[in-house]
Amino acid sequence: MTDVRGRSIFGTFFHAPAPGALEVLHEAVVAVDEKGTISRVARRGESGYEAARAAADVVLPDGCYLLPGFVDLHVHAPQYPQLGQALDVPLEVWLQKYTFPLEARYANTDFARRSYEALVADLLSHGTTTGLYFATVHQEATRLLVDICLEKGQRALVGKVVMDDPATCPDFYRDGSTEAALADTRAFIDYVRAHPDNGEARVLPVVTPRFIPSCTDESLAGLGKIAAESGCHVQTHCSESDWEHGFVLERHGVTDTESLDRFGLLTRRTVLAHGTFITGADMDRIAQRGSAVAHCPLSNVYFSSAVFPLRAAMARGVRVGLGTDISGGPSASLFDSVRMALAAGRMLEIGVNPDLPPERRGRPDSRIDTATAFHLATAAGGHALDLPIGQFTPGYHFDAMLIDTRVPDGTIRILAESSLEDVLQKILYLASKPNIVQVWVGGHSVATRTPSAIKTVPSNPS
Repeated sequence: MTDVRGRSIFGTFFHAPAPGALEVLHEAVVAVDEKGTISRVARRGESGYEAARAAADVVLPDGCYLLPGFVDLHVHAPQYPQLGQALDVPLEVWLQKYTFPLEARYANTDFARRSYEALVADLLSHGTTTGLYFATVHQEATRLLVDICLEKGQRALVGKVVMDDPATCPDFYRDGSTEAALADTRAFIDYVRAHPDNGEARVLPVVTPRFIPSCTDESLAGLGKIAAESGCHVQTHCSESDWEHGFVLERHGVTDTESLDRFGLLTRRTVLAHGTFITGADMDRIAQRGSAVAHCPLSNVYFSSAVFPLRAAMARGVRVGLGTDISGGPSASLFDSVRMALAAGRMLEIGVNPDLPPERRGRPDSRIDTATAFHLATAAGGHALDLPIGQFTPGYHFDAMLIDTRVPDGTIRILAESSLEDVLQKILYLASKPNIVQVWVGGHSVATRTPSAIKTVPSNPS
């Protein structure tokens, strides 16, 4: 069984439409229309449920569960070849010595194709159905990433990176000029929107200043105008580390958040990566603009020198989702980001300095529960991007992954009677790639490991 467009599925579904609000749709029926959109969710006890169950033509076997596809809000696509390397140096060294030389190689489209094809295929196999991608300064390679996402069926948002400041960017890797950077951004937006294979707008263009330190004020202002005119999403880094946060304060006299806002880059469709050092006033500004933060708990361990105050930001109304931050984060799986988000919240709450007494060691009320971490990886990412993804709700795209808890080479072990809530916790903490046996985007099968795990019946049995 491959695509599920025009079919209905009977089984158990997990989703978390709101923070802390896990919903277990046990023995439910989810109907998917011909466009890949969920048309109906029939729950036990509701009117019409029995008829919907009888009409279901896809049946999940025992031990198999459907989760919404993951939404990764921060991926540096060109950095995939260095995943797991150079994580023992400061951010500014990591960029100049390792990352920029690697990204410069994407002038070679053959190299770009090999790397991007591996990345997109691997992310899909990890259950990431939507990715928000930083590409490079190269027009052709960035267009190639769009082509590959469309070929492989991933929902994606892609940005041609702008780095035009000769004072901070290396000679071998930057835009030729501010004018060229802005013109290339406009041309890239046009390319994505006019792509003959993008009729469903499954790939969207993104205005992408890498971060304030790499951009001139002229390019930041120009990108703000392009964002306003085009209505595109915006992505950039924000108050990521002591170095980057301090650089902007010294240059502009205000925080990243306020500076980006002055340039028109803080919009309802803006995603700010990291935000580790945003202030309370920054949080209020971000919430007022409707922007979002891509919380990257795993890469923050290596490069941010602090723990993002997730609970505090959410309490002030900031939209937050999760990002892997490939390759600053050494895992392509958002399962690892979910686990680290839980761990980081606990560390922030209890503190990490044993020389301090318990009452002074941490930040109270910082931990999150498992349902909230699950929400951040799914529905929250959809909310941040203003897209109908990340939950099993009518009108939303059927982007989903099938988890088989029984596969012998998987890492989930359910050896005693467990509630369904406990089963989800085991999935989130223990699942690995072998447990992800099928992935769909918009009802299309985009990754399959063991298709025989699903049972299908004729829609009109004789």
